[in-house]
Amino acid sequence: MAQSNETPYTLQVRNMVCDRCIKVVTEEIEKLNLPVTNVTLGEVSLAQEPTPQQLQQVATILEANGFELLKDPKGEITEKIKIAVIDLIRSGKVEELNINVSDYLSDKLGKDYHTLSSIFSATEGITIARYLVLQKIEMAKELLLYNELSLSQIADRLGYSSVAHLSGQFKQVTSLTPSEYKRSDPKRRPLDQLL
Repeated sequence: MAQSNETPYTLQVRNMVCDRCIKVVTEEIEKLNLPVTNVTLGEVSLAQEPTPQQLQQVATILEANGFELLKDPKGEITEKIKIAVIDLIRSGKVEELNINVSDYLSDKLGKDYHTLSSIFSATEGITIARYLVLQKIEMAKELLLYNELSLSQIADRLGYSSVAHLSGQFKQVTSLTPSEYKRSDPKRRPLDQLL
């Protein structure tokens, strides 16, 4: 069996926040006849390095679908932080986490938290802690609208120490209590627009 001279190549993509994003990015890049080997949140693996013209085509098609091809290493780290936070919140594993989120992110990304925090704040203009709160509150909104869990269960699922803590942060972010939010005509924002 002959060995291939192709070298794997990874593209970093901003604004991929869900399985639907993975599907769209996969389909769009495959339309360009590029050899996609794997697509995960924030990353596209190709069997070989694309030409500059192909990279421009990828950037254009991604932009047309609300994504962005990252070229800046700090932007790539920021995107990985966002994906790790979103994945943690969406997975429902926050309540099972036996370490704090800063240690979780350091372990997951292989960098010390101070470095991650500095890069994220410089790139996004908010702290990782604030981004985490925004993601938790957005998930709380979703769970409130489903009306399947009590507020106490939602607080547990999102890693809050109490319903009062969740309610306090919810009101700080939305200007409404969770009950008021449920009674209102709620409008939710896409996860990639929570900054």
